Amino acid sequence: MRRLITLSVLAALAGTTVTAAQAEPGGCLKYGAVGAVGGHVANHGVLGAVGGCITGMYRRHVYRKEAKQKAALYDQEHPGAKGTYAQKATAYDVEHSTQPGKMNPDAAPQTGAQPGQTQQAQPVPQQGDAHF
Repeated sequence: MRRLITLSVLAALAGTTVTAAQAEPGGCLKYGAVGAVGGHVANHGVLGAVGGCITGMYRRHVYRKEAKQKAALYDQEHPGAKGTYAQKATAYDVEHSTQPGKMNPDAAPQTGAQPGQTQQAQPVPQQGDAHF
């Protein structure tokens, strides 16, 4: 009974740690703990921990790589900006309405056109036209 309670508490803590809002993916410890719990259920605790650790390290690597790409784009737009690559990536996310871990915004373009439609050209006003 004690073992069941311990595993339940460990699973709850590991699950909330991974699913909580976070600035950077968990890495080896968080994903490894969740993998160990999942592996324990399947009688492969060590294998689950190793798989979780590898997954966590890979996710963190991808996140940092994309953050460095966003920082480089931010440097192109704002030459001479100071700060770490993480701060610049966050500033890029704010300016371009993207989410951490995604380079492109989720929202539809602000042009008013529906996806799949071409945008009609607006007529150029002539010199004598009155616009109110």
